[in-house]
Amino acid sequence: MCVSPRSIFKIALLLISATDAGMAIAAESNPPTGAPSPADVEYFERKIRPLLHEHCFECHAADSKTLHAGLRLDSRSGMLQGGDSGPSVVPGKPDESLLISSIHYNDYEMPPKGKLSDRDIAELTNWVSRGAPFPAAASDDPAPAAGIDIQQGREFWSFQPLKESPLPEVANAEWPQQRIDWFVLAAQEAAGLQPADEADRRTLLRRLAFDLTGLPPTLAQQEQFVSDNDPEAYHRLVTDLMQSPAYGERWGRVWLDLARYTDATASWLNQEGKAHLYRDWVVRAMNDDMPYDEFVRRQLATDMIPETGPDDIAALGFLGLSPTYWKELQLPCEIIKVIVADEWEERIDAISRTFLGLTVACARCHDHKFDPITTEDYYALAGVIASSRLTARPLVSEEEYEPIRLAKEEVARLGTEIKALKKKKPLPKEEIDKLTAERNHLATATPGYSDPLATAVSEESLYVVPAGPTNHDGTRLDYKPGSQDLNLFIRGNPNRLGPIVPRRFLSVLSSDEPTPFQQGSGRLELADSITRQAAPLTARVIVNRIWLAHFGSGLVSTPSNFGQLGERPTHPELLDDLAARFVANGWSLKWLHREIVMSATYRQSSRRSDEQEQIDPDNRWLGRMNRRRLDIEAWRDAMLTASGQLDVTTPGESVSFDDNKNHYRTMYSTIHRRDMSKGLQLHDFPDPNGHSPQRIATTTALQGLYLLNSSFVAGQADALAARIVREAPGDLTAQIDLTHRLLFGRPATADEIELATEFLADQSDDPTSDVWRQYAHAVLGCNEFLFVD
Repeated sequence: MCVSPRSIFKIALLLISATDAGMAIAAESNPPTGAPSPADVEYFERKIRPLLHEHCFECHAADSKTLHAGLRLDSRSGMLQGGDSGPSVVPGKPDESLLISSIHYNDYEMPPKGKLSDRDIAELTNWVSRGAPFPAAASDDPAPAAGIDIQQGREFWSFQPLKESPLPEVANAEWPQQRIDWFVLAAQEAAGLQPADEADRRTLLRRLAFDLTGLPPTLAQQEQFVSDNDPEAYHRLVTDLMQSPAYGERWGRVWLDLARYTDATASWLNQEGKAHLYRDWVVRAMNDDMPYDEFVRRQLATDMIPETGPDDIAALGFLGLSPTYWKELQLPCEIIKVIVADEWEERIDAISRTFLGLTVACARCHDHKFDPITTEDYYALAGVIASSRLTARPLVSEEEYEPIRLAKEEVARLGTEIKALKKKKPLPKEEIDKLTAERNHLATATPGYSDPLATAVSEESLYVVPAGPTNHDGTRLDYKPGSQDLNLFIRGNPNRLGPIVPRRFLSVLSSDEPTPFQQGSGRLELADSITRQAAPLTARVIVNRIWLAHFGSGLVSTPSNFGQLGERPTHPELLDDLAARFVANGWSLKWLHREIVMSATYRQSSRRSDEQEQIDPDNRWLGRMNRRRLDIEAWRDAMLTASGQLDVTTPGESVSFDDNKNHYRTMYSTIHRRDMSKGLQLHDFPDPNGHSPQRIATTTALQGLYLLNSSFVAGQADALAARIVREAPGDLTAQIDLTHRLLFGRPATADEIELATEFLADQSDDPTSDVWRQYAHAVLGCNEFLFVD
């Protein structure tokens, strides 16, 4: 079979991409074995242990009065060994697991008091599918802990006060550029390593541009920086990039992953507030370099802070955009109470993991199995959440909004009246037309009537109460002004009440006995506690998140778990020193970014040496820069930039990701909590139903098919070809060189010019020809375009 040069060119480039894909797929097909991961343990503690504890342990645990059928379900070994009927669980194979068959009421009917809900069955099935992870500590000691020693818990490393660390001694004292470098170099030298050479200027420019703005460097930036030999050129470049509006968009998107941001949710949920107002508030806060402690306070309680105004209400979207679950109010309130309690748990999880790096939600049903967090701590925070109602609020003062509120009430009343009139026979058309005109006039003539409302929270408490005198009358959700303290829910069940727990902060993060919150719901006191009493932990967590985003791995590899099950920092003195100086410099994120990117550590080449491969293959000691793949936002934005079609304006409300006419930055594409775009799903976009601590890159065949067959990618290839021919007419060599500068930030090599010249032949000035379209499509698919060195 004869293959044309054109086909060889395209196939060769695609094979480069396929090589990495094969490696990634091979890695995925051989998952690590051994102890369960921190994520698996956290999943077990939050979702599985409470189910087993409530429905199984009474008959199938070491402390059961009578051990039924010889089966223990309070340890992994007990499940695998099984009882009189054989093994209860076959990890990874729910269809072969007796436990799953029994809860489906097939071979046996367990639990005998009543079949589990479909949701609980699905959860246990998913757990077995994941390999039935069961913490070793839980297997050894299935009984609840006798109590938590809070004083001893305060000695844990991540709860300690911050302090600047003395610089360590190093042999190569000429290498460090920032304080960061002394700590990194000391660890490298202790491991027998030396740092890599500094990356070349084009690599540094491309790395910096994507890291700080999420966009590739412009042609002008390439020319200016590469030819500027001034020692201050790099410093000026960093400053210019951080002053770009694109900086806030890049780092705002990083935050939105943590905040489980969504533009749209379930169709049945009446979402009056506009989510994009929170998104845009985050971007502005990043660009304005709002101090991080203030950034936290405003997202939890800006409406309670005297020095902030109504234009900051959008900040409350962190809570206002929380997932809301369907509640069928025809059901008894006992069922609805559980759903509401699940919502409260999700919000506590988002707050504690995002700001504190702690899995507080694990303490809903019992004291935390690993961290010094009690069940009372959990319900102390749950009272704050239960006293905060998700709602839509205006971005103006209550006085300014009052005439608008009255107008909306009147419009709603007229709408109800019109609807009733339309049911009459004969139809009173004149009366309907008159009321319709009155309604429309009121809506159009009232200033500010159509201004969007922000998704937010208000100071109202939710009570789930029966709708009538009997259990068959359904449920009513009753919101009342003011706050409430919750009873402790025994085993997490809101229908089994323990003592009342006053709203307050976590005991282990309080200097003494925590003081009950007194100001309304307690949201502001909670925010102040996070940024003041827990300042050392809060600072360590955000510093580690920023480090992770720059290097691809954190100093702590579990960015949302700084507890016992989390990994310990690779460079503890560096983390403490950087966090202490971050706080001392006014919690400035831009200061933090500058400290990192100005370091010699950050400026290293990503080339692997033989020595590093042998001593430190995972680059734990940072002897080189990690090569990283662009996330979907940066990859798509880079395509739009190269093709000349990127629209850098802010669209207001989001635009569909799948709309090929959408040329805005990808962060402005619609995120739908219940119906995520398939294009985003394919490219590792996080699930907006929950807090996402970091992106996990995968390489799949579907991604390759998207690259080959997507109408969006094909459209960008056509636009790229047209741009190249338009900007370098009649000169094929210049056209090929321009292509490489636009996509890879470097000039084309002689071999690349020769190969592309042979492929494009005599079609240099016809961008609509098949060869130009294929060439542009192929280079967009190159790994060099997808990765940053």
